[in-house]
Amino acid sequence: MAHHDDSQNPKGSFRKFLEHLSGAGKAIGVLTSGGDAQGMNAAVRAVVRMGIYVGAKVYFIYEGYQGMVDGGSNIVEADWESVSSILQVGGTIIGSARCKDFRSREGRLKAAANLIQLGITNLCVIGGDGSLTGANIFRREWSGLLEELAKDGKIDKEAVQRHGHLNVVGMVGSIDNDFCGTDMTIGTDSALHRIMEVVDAIMTTAQSHQRTFVLEVMGRHCGYVRAGTAGGERSPRMDPGHSVPQRPCPRKGPRGRPSRSLLCLCRYLALVSALACGADWVFLPESPPEEGWQEDMCIKLSENRARKKRLNIIIVAEGAIDTQNKPITSEQIKELVVTQLGYDTRVTILGHVQRGGTPSAFDRILASRMGVEAVVALLQATPETPACVVSLSGNQAVRLPLMECVQMTQDVQKAMDEGRFKEAVKLRGRSFESNLNTYKRLAMKLPDSQIPKTNCNVGVVNVGAPAAGMNAAVRAAVRVGISDGHKMFAVYDGFEGFAKGNIKEIGWADVGGWTGQGGSILGTKRTLPGKYLEDIAAQMRAHRINALLIIGGFEAYLGLLELSAAREKHEEFCVPMVMVPATVSNNVPGSDFSIGADTALNTITDTCDRIKQSASGTKRRVFIIETMGGFCGYLANMGALAAGADAAYIFEEPFDIRDLQSNVEHLTEKMKTTIQRGLVLRNESCSENYTTDFIYQLYSEEGRGVFDCRKNVLGHMQQGGAPSPFDRNFGTKISARAMQWISSKLKESLGKGKRFVSDDSICVLGISKRNLVFQPVAELKKETDFEHRIPKEQWWLKLRPLMKILAKYKASFEVSEAGQLEPVQHRGPEEPAAI
Repeated sequence: MAHHDDSQNPKGSFRKFLEHLSGAGKAIGVLTSGGDAQGMNAAVRAVVRMGIYVGAKVYFIYEGYQGMVDGGSNIVEADWESVSSILQVGGTIIGSARCKDFRSREGRLKAAANLIQLGITNLCVIGGDGSLTGANIFRREWSGLLEELAKDGKIDKEAVQRHGHLNVVGMVGSIDNDFCGTDMTIGTDSALHRIMEVVDAIMTTAQSHQRTFVLEVMGRHCGYVRAGTAGGERSPRMDPGHSVPQRPCPRKGPRGRPSRSLLCLCRYLALVSALACGADWVFLPESPPEEGWQEDMCIKLSENRARKKRLNIIIVAEGAIDTQNKPITSEQIKELVVTQLGYDTRVTILGHVQRGGTPSAFDRILASRMGVEAVVALLQATPETPACVVSLSGNQAVRLPLMECVQMTQDVQKAMDEGRFKEAVKLRGRSFESNLNTYKRLAMKLPDSQIPKTNCNVGVVNVGAPAAGMNAAVRAAVRVGISDGHKMFAVYDGFEGFAKGNIKEIGWADVGGWTGQGGSILGTKRTLPGKYLEDIAAQMRAHRINALLIIGGFEAYLGLLELSAAREKHEEFCVPMVMVPATVSNNVPGSDFSIGADTALNTITDTCDRIKQSASGTKRRVFIIETMGGFCGYLANMGALAAGADAAYIFEEPFDIRDLQSNVEHLTEKMKTTIQRGLVLRNESCSENYTTDFIYQLYSEEGRGVFDCRKNVLGHMQQGGAPSPFDRNFGTKISARAMQWISSKLKESLGKGKRFVSDDSICVLGISKRNLVFQPVAELKKETDFEHRIPKEQWWLKLRPLMKILAKYKASFEVSEAGQLEPVQHRGPEEPAAI
C-alpha cells in the first residue's frame, strides 16, 4: 500500500491515514445475529471488502452464533466477489439464528475452539443488544476458554499465547432503532419506507370511502424476557455459566399465556410514522394515553371530519398499553370508533412486511460506513481496548463502549417494566421526547380560546426548485406558529408572488395531509428578491409581516443575503428571518443536509438497481448515469456509494483523461474475470469538456470486445415523487424548530417595538456535524463559493475514499477522527438525533 506522509492538522496532532494500519496476519469473523434488518448485507459487504483491502483474512460465520458453535462449513473464508451484488438485497445472506447453545459455557468453548482453528481473534457482530452482550461475554471469557481448551489438549500453549485476546466490534442492526447511543440503527430507515408506502396507499382508499384506518406497526417481540441471550433476544444481564430465570412480561395473551405481542423497549417506528404521515392519533407503550383517552380520541376524530377531512389514520404500536398496564389493541380501537362514531373502520397489521424489501439509500450508506469503521476499530484495538459499538451521531461515525450502551438500553426496559413511563421516555433520550412533543403539537390543536394571541404575523415562502419534503416543512411551520398564537400567511410562487401580493392567511386545517405530498403546494420560483425589494417591502407592510420563514435552496440563501443587505433601506426587512434548506442538490452553506436530497438519493439508487437488473443475463455492460446537483457532487458521490458504483465523477475532485483511462482499464480487468455489469455516475456539471456523451463514447470505444455501454440522464425525476420518511421527518422537525426560534425572537420584541438589525436575527438553520445550529447568513458568506453555488467545505467528501475502496481502488482514507471511545450521552433537544 502506498506510503502517505504524516501532516499536522491545525491542532498540532498528527493526521492518521488508513495506509498506516495493516491487517496482515489478522483474521476477522463477521456474523449477523438476531432479527434480520435491511442493510445488514451492506454492512457485511463493507467488512469483507475493507478487511481484504487492508490485507486481513475475512470469514463468514453463517447462521449467527449457532454457526460459530457448530463450526465446520459454517465458517468460510470470504473473497472480494463473495459480496458482489448483495448491496440491494434485504435480509442477510449469511443467515441469522437463535442460539441456545451459545448461552452455556460449553457452547462458548466449542465456538472458541472453532475460531482458534482458523486464527480468528477479531469479531464483527451485526445484531441487537442481546447479540452484542453475548459477544462481550465471549470476549471477557476468552483467555479462560483458551486455557481450558489447552488443558483438555484441544489446542497447544503456543496458540494460547498467539491468540491471547479477542477483539469485538458491534454494529446495531435493528428496525426498531431501540439501542441507546446511536441516532439510527441499520434497518430503521428502510422499515419506515415500508410503513410510509403502506400509509400512502391506504390514504388514497381511505379518502375515497371516508374511512378510518387503524394501522398496527410492529416492534420488538420480547415474549419471556430472558437474561443472557445471544442472537437477538432481550438480555438484561448475564451471569456466565449460571441458569437464568425467566421473567414474564405483564401483558397476557389468551388463557393467561404470555402474548407474543408484548411490551417493547421502543416504538420509534410508530412515533416517527405518526410524525411523518400526520396521523390523527398514536398509541405508544412508553407514553400511555391519559385516563379518558377514549372520549378525547373520538372528539379529535370527529373534529377532523368536521374540518372536511375525509379520512382518519390511527397508528398503534404493537404492545401499546394504558396507564394501568392493560393492552390497547387494534381491534379494541376499531370497535370503539365504530360504536362511538359509526365510522367505516378497517384494521391493517403490517407485521414482517416492515423487515422486508430493498434497503433504502440511507441504510446502505449507514451500513457501509459502519462496516468500514468496524474494521478500522479492529485494526486499532489493543488487549486493553474494551468491546465497542460503532454508532451514528449526527453525520459522524463514532465508537462507544458497548456495555455502557447496552446498560442504558436495559435501563429503559426496566423503567417500562416497572411502570415508570415518563422516566423511560427521558432515558430513551431527549430526541425521543422531542419527537413525541413535536407530534403532539402538530396533531393536537387547542381550542382558539386557549391559545394566547401574540398579534404577530409570520410569512412562509418557498424559493428555488421544488424539493420533496417542502410541504411537510410548511405544514409544521404553520401548525407550530398557530400553536404559538401567531397568524400564519402563505406566500405563493416565491419572491415573485410575494411582490405581486399572492399572500393569504393559512389555517390549521389547510395544511392537513401535506406531509406525503411531493413538490411545492405553495408554488416556488428561482427569482431573487433584489429587483422586487420595493414591492416586497410594501406587501410586508400591508400584511404586517413580523417574521419570515424561507424554505428553499441556494436561491433562498442568496435571497436571504439580499434581504439582509436591504435592511438599511427598508425597515420592513428588520424582522426575524430564518431559512430552512430544501434542495435536492444539498448545496446550501450552513447545513450538512437539505430537505429533498434523501428522496433524490433514493430515486437514484432505485434507478441504478433497476438499470443493473436490466442487464442481468445479457452480455457484459457498463452504464453511464448522469445525476443532478449543479456543481455539487453530493448526489453522484453518495448515489455511487449506495448503488455500489465503480466510479463517480464530481466537480469537487478534478479529473482528466488519464483518470478516465485508468477507470476504463480497471473496469475492463474486472469485467474479464468476474462482474457482468458496471456502473459509473457523473454529476451534471463535473466538467465542461468531459461530458456524459464524451465519457460514454470513451468507455464504448475502449471497452470494445469486453463490454458494451449505455447511458442514462436521470433528469427531473430526481426532484419528483413522494418524499422519503427521512425528508418528511427532517422537514417537519427542522421547520418546527425554526418556528420556535421565530417565536422566541418575537417574544423578545413584544411591547418594545424592537427592530431586528443584528446579524443573529437573519439566519440559516441546519445540521452541522452533530448539532442543529442557527448561523447568521452574514457569517456564511466567507464559507461560500458563489461562482459554483456550493459551500467551500463539504463533509461528505470525507466519504469519497470509501466509495473508491469498496469499488477496489486504492484510496487515501483519513482515520484521524477515529480511535477514541466516546462516553455515552443522552442527546440534547437541539441535536439532530434520529433525523
